Amino acid sequence: MGTMLASDLAALMDRDLGRLQAELEAYPDDQSVWRVGGTTKNSAGTLTLHLVGNLEAYVGAVFAGTGYVRDRDGEFSERDVPRAELVERVARCRRNVAEGLANITDEAMVQAYPGEMPPPFRGWTTHRFLTHLSSHFLWHLGQIDYHRRLLAESAGA
Repeated sequence: MGTMLASDLAALMDRDLGRLQAELEAYPDDQSVWRVGGTTKNSAGTLTLHLVGNLEAYVGAVFAGTGYVRDRDGEFSERDVPRAELVERVARCRRNVAEGLANITDEAMVQAYPGEMPPPFRGWTTHRFLTHLSSHFLWHLGQIDYHRRLLAESAGA
């Protein structure tokens, strides 16, 4: 059973995955989720696929044993996934993250992260890496919120 460190991260990640679902649902239509403009290269849809891929690979697969295999390139090339499907992917990720984090003890949190990770993070503790994933998630969640509001403003809403 998980303990305090994992429980704290689980509460924060659950909150933020819920916020991502709400952001997606606040877009006026499916097409706007995929809109880009100016120097913006990643749409809210792309960022959602990236965030879900990140958490499914590094939390769901490693700690919940989901068998998820990440296709990072696909996260940035897949397009026009309907919002309803994006929301379902976020909801599934939310369940897998909750299950995975419930399996981590405080002792495991201070050990080296047990899964594969990008070279700059190798040797990090599980706690440090999961904290990084949470802050990375928030960075992109803020981008999605800003993207949605800018679209609304440009549409005169």
